[in-house]
Amino acid sequence: MAEPTVPEHVDVLVVGAGISGIDAAYHLQTECPGHTYAILEGRHALGGTWDLFRYPGIRSDSDMYTLGFPFHPWTGEKSIADGASILAYLHETAEAYGIDCKIRYDHQVVRAEWSTATSTWTVDVLAGPDATPTTLTCGFLYACSGYYSYEGGYQPAFPGTEQYEGEIVHPQAWPEDLDVTGRRIVVIGSGATAVTLVPTLAATAEHVTMLQRSPSYIASLPARDPFADLVRKHLPARVAHGLVKWKNVLLTSAFYQLSRRRPKLVRKVLHTRIAALLPEGFALDPHFTPSYDPWDQRLCLVPDGDLFRALEAGTASIETGLIETFTDDGIRLTDGTELVADLVVSATGLNLVGAGGIDLVVDDEPVELAQTYTYKGHMLSGVPNFAMCLGYTNASWTLRADLTSRAVCRLLNHLRATGDTKAVPTVDPDTIEPRPLLDLDSGYVRRAADRLPKQGSKAPWNLRQNYVLDLLSTRFGAVEESMDLSRPASSPR
Repeated sequence: MAEPTVPEHVDVLVVGAGISGIDAAYHLQTECPGHTYAILEGRHALGGTWDLFRYPGIRSDSDMYTLGFPFHPWTGEKSIADGASILAYLHETAEAYGIDCKIRYDHQVVRAEWSTATSTWTVDVLAGPDATPTTLTCGFLYACSGYYSYEGGYQPAFPGTEQYEGEIVHPQAWPEDLDVTGRRIVVIGSGATAVTLVPTLAATAEHVTMLQRSPSYIASLPARDPFADLVRKHLPARVAHGLVKWKNVLLTSAFYQLSRRRPKLVRKVLHTRIAALLPEGFALDPHFTPSYDPWDQRLCLVPDGDLFRALEAGTASIETGLIETFTDDGIRLTDGTELVADLVVSATGLNLVGAGGIDLVVDDEPVELAQTYTYKGHMLSGVPNFAMCLGYTNASWTLRADLTSRAVCRLLNHLRATGDTKAVPTVDPDTIEPRPLLDLDSGYVRRAADRLPKQGSKAPWNLRQNYVLDLLSTRFGAVEESMDLSRPASSPR
């Protein structure tokens, strides 16, 4: 009888090869050079979001000086960059630091079980084009796979779709060969994807209507940052990048704090700026007057006012109302308005998943994510040697992703220095008040609330939306705070 195969072991297993995974790899290489690691990517290419989404006009909704890596400055001309440029930048970064050699493509992690007896995770993987079951082990598991499902976006069950004779697509599954030239299009939605799609599609379509149930707050910024152009002209790349990054961090943070403290003032400022961009005679109400306060949901960014230019040109329009039913040739609203369309784009949001959709088990007990609390924004109560990367909701994803990777490296180095092999956050739920993980009132957040971890009402269990405070905590906070550090009973101290 053949001997059982011993699974391959690495010190750290990173799940996901998007922005978070590439950032994690860089820090593991530079801050934990004695640790072995591998990256498992479920898809056939790196890039995560920026490889998956291929709808027309896809672009960042954060500036590239904060979305880009601090260790590899963004050198593109535009601060608000298109998806293809961002994907090229990710490839360039991975190749520059040898990270691409650490990625194993078509490796979908489905389950991970922790053993306290051995201080290891046993990770079940479907590998290769045939999804062959395989197993790896690691001492630390780091999920860098975001918080939305790559299987498909959220698609409401609109009445009457069975009788509609046109085509319905979701931006997350945009057909590569879809031609929109000369077509009448309705884009359902009012979020970042919708306001990106509408002006892009309007450039070649006969007409595009953005159909929104309720409006979002929109801000227009130049795609190129004049300050960035100035400092990059006169200063070294890293110095210039740092200056622009901190300018944007502080301005964004100040605007967010003002929105929370003086929402009426911020609402007035946003409405004033939008009114100045709208075509003459185009009323703010109801199309640009959300019922909620600024930053209760994410702010939508419109570079160079392209949405408003499409409205001015008459190639795009906005309807605010509720769908009664799809018809043979379009959509009828509850107020009787008929929208004729031979293509409907359902920009209706994402499906969120926790921990990258991995089934976690700790010492034979399945982990119920909704019963856990986030620790310092990246670990989970009661789950040893595990971290997951969550970006900010009010700022660039990469800002927190980079801090998370630094915190993970700091913990790994602490464990190696002390000889401990297990680190598990421990919480007394009676001392904190449970709160939703994400502080947004968006539909995709509400739909997933019962499937995501919770955050607590105070540190280290709260998920702060403050980069400066998180940076200080990451660098100077106590590694052992609310943390149980130990090793197997058989290991000598």
